[in-house]
Amino acid sequence: MPEYMPASTNPSKRSGPPVLLDFSFTRFITLRVIKILYVLGLVLVALAWVVFVIRAFNEDVFAGIAAIGIGIFVALLYIILFRVWLELIVVIFRIAENTTKLVEIMKNAPR
Repeated sequence: MPEYMPASTNPSKRSGPPVLLDFSFTRFITLRVIKILYVLGLVLVALAWVVFVIRAFNEDVFAGIAAIGIGIFVALLYIILFRVWLELIVVIFRIAENTTKLVEIMKNAPR
């Protein structure tokens, strides 16, 4: 029975061309940029909330106060949905990576 060996997640240990020049798409860039996308999403939601509150205060003080509460709720909802969407993407790519590893293990397994 073969021992389980975790794959290296360190991109510097991989040989070959950089990921952006991998025209066979055997390596994925998505898992490397997902953190950046999440931070970018958080920043955009925060900016949208600030703009929403400022515009509401320009209309009326009560509208501004209401916008703070409603805006926080909506912002949290968007953050949760965006996070779940990104996690689904990560799961899909991890399934692809693990399936590839299993196929390689099965090819090398004695029959």
